[in-house]
Amino acid sequence: MWEQTVNKVDMATRRQFFKSGAAAAGGVMLAGLSSASAIGKMDISKHGPMVLRFRPYELKLRHQFSVSGNSRVSTPVVLTEIEYDGVIGYGEASMPPYLGETQESVLEFLAKLDLELFPNPFLREDILTYVDSVAMGNYAAKAAVDIALHDLVGKLLHTPCFKLFGVNPAKTPLTSFTIGIDSAEMIRTKVAEASPYKVLKVKLGSSNDKAIIDTIRSVTDKPLYVDVNQGWTDKNRALDMIHWLAESGVVVVEQPMSKYDNDSHAWLTGQSPLPIIADEAVQTVKDVIPLKGIYSGINIKLMKCGGLHNALQMIHVARLLGMKVMIGCMTETSCAVSAAAQLSPLADYADLDGNLLITNDLYDGVKVVDGRITLSSHNGVGVVRV
Repeated sequence: MWEQTVNKVDMATRRQFFKSGAAAAGGVMLAGLSSASAIGKMDISKHGPMVLRFRPYELKLRHQFSVSGNSRVSTPVVLTEIEYDGVIGYGEASMPPYLGETQESVLEFLAKLDLELFPNPFLREDILTYVDSVAMGNYAAKAAVDIALHDLVGKLLHTPCFKLFGVNPAKTPLTSFTIGIDSAEMIRTKVAEASPYKVLKVKLGSSNDKAIIDTIRSVTDKPLYVDVNQGWTDKNRALDMIHWLAESGVVVVEQPMSKYDNDSHAWLTGQSPLPIIADEAVQTVKDVIPLKGIYSGINIKLMKCGGLHNALQMIHVARLLGMKVMIGCMTETSCAVSAAAQLSPLADYADLDGNLLITNDLYDGVKVVDGRITLSSHNGVGVVRV
C-alpha cells in the first residue's frame, strides 16, 4: 500500500521557507528545467495539487554482497511517486548501512512534506529548496523526491532528462560491473556472469587483496576499477599495492584509506601512478572544494548528495577544480540507476550496476549495450513500471 503525506509542515517551517526563497545551494547557478520557453504554452492554472506517495520495499541481491567491513543479502529502499494531472514521476531512496538512514527515517521525513504548497512541479528550485529546509541530512530521502520530481517534469514536457540537462547521449561511458569480496570459486562465477561488461569493479580491503586480483586475472584481462572502502591503513603499503595494481591492469583506485585521513590521501595522490577517487570522503557539493589536491576525483551518488539537482552542481564544481568524476550508485532499482545515468555523459567513469545485482527490480530502464550505458528514449528519468 502506498502511504500519502498526512503531516503538514508547521507554520514556522513554512514562514522560514518563504523568507529564504529559492536561493541555489552552493552558489552554483544552473539551467533549470522550468524555463519559460519550455512551459510557456502550458495551461497549468487549472490542474490539481501534486500528490506524494511512498512505501518501503526490500531489494533482494543475487549473491551475498561483501565489502571491507560488512556483508549483506538485501538492501532496504523506499519507493516514491509524485502525481500531477494524472502523470506520475517515480523516485527511490536506497539505504545501505553506512549512510545512517533507515526506511523508518525516510518514511518519517517524507511524511513531513507538503507539496501542496506549490502550484505546479515546474517550480523545481523552490520545491527542492523547501525539501532541503525541512530537516538536515536525510539525503537519500531527499533524493527520492528529487528523482520523482525530475521524472515527473520530464514526462510532462515529453522529454528525457538527459535532453533537459543538455548532455550528449552519444558520450555515455562504459559502466563497470562490481565483484564483491568472496571466495575464489565465487569470484570466478561472478566474473563469468559479468561477461557482457568490459570493465569490472573489484572490492578490496581484505587480508587477501592480491589473491582476489590474481583470481580475476586467471579468467579475464578486462580493465579493473578497485574500491577499497577505506580498508587500507598504512599509506606506504597502500602505495606499494597501487603500483602492483597498476601493473595488473587496474586503472583507478577508490577510497583506499579512512575518509578522515586527508594527509595520507594527499600524499598518496601525489605519489600514485593511478587516479585516487574519493567516495566515503565526499557526500554533497560543500565537500568537493576541500578535497582539491587530496584526491584526483570524486564519486557522486544520488543517495549521498540528495539527487540529480545536487549531483549536477557537484559535477560542475569538480570540473572547475580539474578533478575527475565518477557517477556511482548504491544497490538500487532501475529507477535510481536510470536517473543517475542521465548525467553519465558528463563523467569520466561510471559504476551504474546496482540494478543488475538484484532479483526483484520493479522498473525497466537504462540498458548496457556492449558494455556501455545506453540511455532510454522514455521521457523523464527513462523508466517504466514492469
